[in-house]
Amino acid sequence: MTKQTGNEARLPTRGQAKVPDVISALNRMDGQLAAREQRVADFVRQRIDSISSMSIADVAEAANVSTPTVIRFCRSLGCDGFKEFKLRLAQNLAVSLQYLHPVPDHQTPTVEQALDRVLSAIYGTANAMRQQIDPAAMERSAHAIVNCRQLLTAGIGGGSSMLAEEAANRFFRLGIPSTPTSDSYMLQMRAATLGSDDALLLFSASGETDAIVGAAQVARGYSATTIAVTRPGSRLANVATHPITMDLPEDPNIFKPTASRYAYLAMLDTLAMMVATQKPDATRENLRKIRASLTAYHGRTGPQPLGD
Repeated sequence: MTKQTGNEARLPTRGQAKVPDVISALNRMDGQLAAREQRVADFVRQRIDSISSMSIADVAEAANVSTPTVIRFCRSLGCDGFKEFKLRLAQNLAVSLQYLHPVPDHQTPTVEQALDRVLSAIYGTANAMRQQIDPAAMERSAHAIVNCRQLLTAGIGGGSSMLAEEAANRFFRLGIPSTPTSDSYMLQMRAATLGSDDALLLFSASGETDAIVGAAQVARGYSATTIAVTRPGSRLANVATHPITMDLPEDPNIFKPTASRYAYLAMLDTLAMMVATQKPDATRENLRKIRASLTAYHGRTGPQPLGD
C-alpha cells in the first residue's frame, strides 16, 4: 500500500500496481459495486476516452455523486485514488483502443485470403527493412561475432526471445560458442561475466526494455562488444557498440500475427551468412560434423536443409 497524501495516493512504483488493467477490473466489477459507485462506473464507460482530461470534481458532478464516492469507486477497482485510476486508464487506452472497438466490416477470410494477407505483410515489412539496413553496421557486427570468444544472445518477450534462441541456434553451428537467454535476472548475471573478447547480441523491437538496456550497459562496462537489433533512436540503440536499427510498420489488423519478426529473422540470417563466409573452412567442417552426427543418430541420408 502506498502512503496517502490527502485524498490522493502517490503512484505505485512501476510493476507494483495492484490492478494493471483497470478496463478489465471495470468490466469485472460491473453490477457488484454499490449503487452510487455503479453510477460512476456507468459514466466512465460512456466517456472512457474523456476521463483523462477530467478532474475528480468533473466526474463527480457528471455522475451526480460526491467526490468521496469517486474515490471509493477507484479503490474498489484496486487503485489508491483518482490520480492512479486516471494514469492506469490512460495507459490501458494507449494500447487497448484498437482492441476495444470492433473491426469494421470484419469477415472471416478464406484460407487463400488469409495466406495472401500474411504473405503481403511479410513482403512489405521485409522491403521496409531492406531499405533501412546499414551495410557498414552489419559488417561491423559480423566482424565482432567472427572474432568473439563467446556469444550471448538475449531477448525478452515472445518475438525477441524467439530471435535470441534462433541466433544461438545459427551461430553455434558456425563454431561460435553461443548461449541464449530470455530471463531478465540471468541476463544481468551473464552480462557481468562477459569480457573484452566476448559479444552480446540483443534483440528488442522497442529498444526500451529495462533489462535489455541494463544488460548492454553492464556488458559494455566490462569491455564486451554489444550488438543490438532494435528501433532507431531508442535507449538500446544509443548504448550499444554496434546498433542495427530498423523502424518497421505494423498491420493494424489485430487478428494477424505481426510480420516484423520475419524481417528480424531475415536480418539474422543475413548476419549468420556473413559470419559463415568469413570463416568458410571452419564453417564447412562444423556443418559436416553436425550432419554426420545426426545421420549416425537417426540413420537418414536423404536430402535435408544444407544450412542446418
